[in-house]
Amino acid sequence: MFVDELYRFYYIIKTILNYGLSDFVPTHRLIFPLRIGSRFFLRILNKHYQLTLGERFRLALQELGPIWIKLGQMLSTRRDIFSDSIADQLSMLQDRVVPFDGILAKTYIERAIGNPLETWFKDFQEIPLASASISQVHAARFKKTNKAIVIKVIRPGLLPIIKTDIRLMHRLANWIYKFLPEGRKFKFSEVVSEYEKTLFNELNLLKEAANTIQLRRNFKNSQILYIPKVYVDFCSEKVMVMERIYGISVYDIVALKKQRTNMKLLAERGIEIFFTQVFRDSFFHGDMHPGNIFISYKHPENPKYISIDCGIIGSLNKKDKYYLAANFIAFFNRDYRKIAELHLDSGWIPINTNIEDFECAMRTVFEPIFEQPLENVPFSKILLYLFNTARCFNMEIQPQLILLQKTLLYVEGIVRQLYPHLDLWKSARPFLEKWMQDQLKFSTTICDLADKIPHWINKIPELPAILSNEFKRSCMLQKKIEILITELKTQRTKQSQALFLFGVGATLITSSIFLCIQDKYFKNFSIFLFVTGIFIWTIGWKRIMQ
Repeated sequence: MFVDELYRFYYIIKTILNYGLSDFVPTHRLIFPLRIGSRFFLRILNKHYQLTLGERFRLALQELGPIWIKLGQMLSTRRDIFSDSIADQLSMLQDRVVPFDGILAKTYIERAIGNPLETWFKDFQEIPLASASISQVHAARFKKTNKAIVIKVIRPGLLPIIKTDIRLMHRLANWIYKFLPEGRKFKFSEVVSEYEKTLFNELNLLKEAANTIQLRRNFKNSQILYIPKVYVDFCSEKVMVMERIYGISVYDIVALKKQRTNMKLLAERGIEIFFTQVFRDSFFHGDMHPGNIFISYKHPENPKYISIDCGIIGSLNKKDKYYLAANFIAFFNRDYRKIAELHLDSGWIPINTNIEDFECAMRTVFEPIFEQPLENVPFSKILLYLFNTARCFNMEIQPQLILLQKTLLYVEGIVRQLYPHLDLWKSARPFLEKWMQDQLKFSTTICDLADKIPHWINKIPELPAILSNEFKRSCMLQKKIEILITELKTQRTKQSQALFLFGVGATLITSSIFLCIQDKYFKNFSIFLFVTGIFIWTIGWKRIMQ
């Protein structure tokens, strides 16, 4: 298992060097020697020097596999970080990844549905409509109704690569904890676990089908978002059949303007869809890169989004939604005291945090931002500053917010391409304020109570058993604590003994070297002391490892 991870790590480094990605090393004076080394030595390994940096970056991510392709998809929306030439290349990873053979795809589809393709479908197109990191999509029609559909099929051979990459990520996270104990507050292991769960959910198209059905129900009869229909009778873990949609890709700005689309309204509706999914439904599309978003050809003056690929879905609990919305509003009002209190109340920072110091830190970071037009300040940047500042006060990253932050990056990248002059805050503030007011309404509290009362009533007969179980758990917990205390004392004793043995061993080794140098007549004795010192060191090391 470790050999696989080691080889994969070697392959990643090799790919980075083969595509000359060492050119991404910045020119900062502190790492100037590394830059020089890259220029004179690593450039020899670059086998694609004739390609542009953007092309090399795209091809390297594509060669490394699905996890890296998804990284490229996210980075493609960040034109504030990368040049247009690099961002344009990375955007090709959204739906133009090199496809696998169409005949092989047909074989996999027939195996999944249990019948020859011609039994149910006709006009199957072996050349895929789109090809992404996890799957690819082929057009076809239903034989009986002539209805246009698409058939999505998982790429073969992905699982071993993904498993190896995930194990490597877990191992690197554990190394960080060992060599950098304070790194535990970043919850790298939990973030990797969350990413692992997301990836494996994408590999199961039954989950994507269920997510699509739920999202379609949430926006039934909506004027701003359409979700295509799923034909569940033909869905399995490896294959999914759904209605074919027709629209303009959201990043085809030229085509959108050509049909006179209301770009300002389109951008505003993008923000509205995101906040509706997060705050109203607590069920948001977590993979909203431009390759998954289209605009209907109909009614360009009243544009409507079409969203596909619902394999990644995120959700926030009510508490997180409240504190997130309240933080955004407090920032807008420059109420840094409120931001500090919200972080403390939510448990995002330790209870012993000095609230005045935290308030001062927030003011120091955010006041300069208000010196520039607010419409130029992205939500994602504020969220990033908020989390980075809170980390200085030992804030533990909330894994459930990682996907939200990534989705927000996508949404902002898309909205700013559609209508660069849109004031995101002006568009979002009324929605956030209305949602906050709705949470404080008496009718909302009554509805929440009404929902919970039947559950409480059902639990009343179980109260004696619950109390008995809690008492047993309390006793078991007490025993576990006593065992841990005993083990801790034993470990401390072993560590003390090991330190003593290390000291004795070091003394003997040093003495042997001194005797060997000073007096050749004591050479045999010095060798004896050296071997004894090494032996004692070994015993000390075993004491620690036990």
